[in-house]
Amino acid sequence: MSENPASEIPAAPASAAELPADGRAPRTADGSARPITPGSQAAEGTYRAQPVSFVRRGTRLQGRRQQAWNDHSDTLAVDVPRHIADTSVHPDYVFDAEAEFGRVAPLVVEIGSGLGDAVVHAAKENPDKDFLAVEVYTPGLAQTIQKIVTAQLNNVRVVQANAPEVLSTMLPAGSVSQVWVFFPDPWHKTKHNKRRMVKDTFAPLVARVLAEGGLWRLATDWSTYAEQIRDVGASSADFANVHDGERTGADSPLTEARLSGVDCEQSDEPDTVGGWAPRFDGRILTSFENKAHKAGRVIFDLTFRRK
Repeated sequence: MSENPASEIPAAPASAAELPADGRAPRTADGSARPITPGSQAAEGTYRAQPVSFVRRGTRLQGRRQQAWNDHSDTLAVDVPRHIADTSVHPDYVFDAEAEFGRVAPLVVEIGSGLGDAVVHAAKENPDKDFLAVEVYTPGLAQTIQKIVTAQLNNVRVVQANAPEVLSTMLPAGSVSQVWVFFPDPWHKTKHNKRRMVKDTFAPLVARVLAEGGLWRLATDWSTYAEQIRDVGASSADFANVHDGERTGADSPLTEARLSGVDCEQSDEPDTVGGWAPRFDGRILTSFENKAHKAGRVIFDLTFRRK
């Protein structure tokens, strides 16, 4: 686990309400500022230099979720030392997958694991791989733990943490075989687009943790976000689109979305760029994705390879 146990790290305020009145970063005993993790909630959330990609919802646990958390979080939830907030990660902490899982195996990281359907299903189907589910919502993590226990899996761990901090400091460079980002919050109103997680500044963080040849798999059901994600991958020197130029014109899901106008301005302009991956067969059809299908929205898959 950590080379710097939480007991050795100075305590930090747990919320913005506990921050110094002057709004400065928390201070050490000698008055100097504590380091801020690149892309961290401390930098992008507490002080609002940039917007975060999530808004905290209820964290209250009840019933079976509370019981699952009480009984199994000690072994299945990674206990990370915090920095500024309850979803932050202290910049000195580094995750040791071999120590956590008791073996050396390919590590797959899902960012925004929700209720855990995708990651638990994948862990069942791939016992030779280890999985880390990253999520900010405690109820989702507790439900994921329930599913891990029911399936009797030992190759999944969960962590409550802000994704940029997980990618920028918590995970060792080149230690991950795949990063999954399935159906991130689309923030589909134009004025909220700036909150989207997958943007130019996010790609280098993913590239940092992926081993050479590692895959970054993404899916969204919003066409404008799909185009943004495709552009992020295309503009990154660290990635190559595995399906570059594929599925253009009538075969493109973007062309389909434009013709239907289900989530964008209706248009008969064909997509001449393509680059869309076929549906990732390792992703189970969740209730969330099923709702998107019922609403008539198109599903976009993308896969980028770390150069």
